[in-house]
Amino acid sequence: MNSIQRIAIGAVVVAMLAGCGGMSRRDENTAVGAGIGAVGGAVLTGSPVGVVGGAIVGGVIGHEVGR
Repeated sequence: MNSIQRIAIGAVVVAMLAGCGGMSRRDENTAVGAGIGAVGGAVLTGSPVGVVGGAIVGGVIGHEVGR
């Protein structure tokens, strides 16, 4: 990876973390669930549809966990 790619990835990570500052606990659970679901969908199916489906299901589960 060249230095420009590393800088771009670092900037994206910082922007993502800064955007999470004002989130409620439920919002955080939803985001984490969606991320875990997307990874799980990718591993299990290997298709973009599986990634999106996993993110949706994980987000819903993460949202409902805090109730």
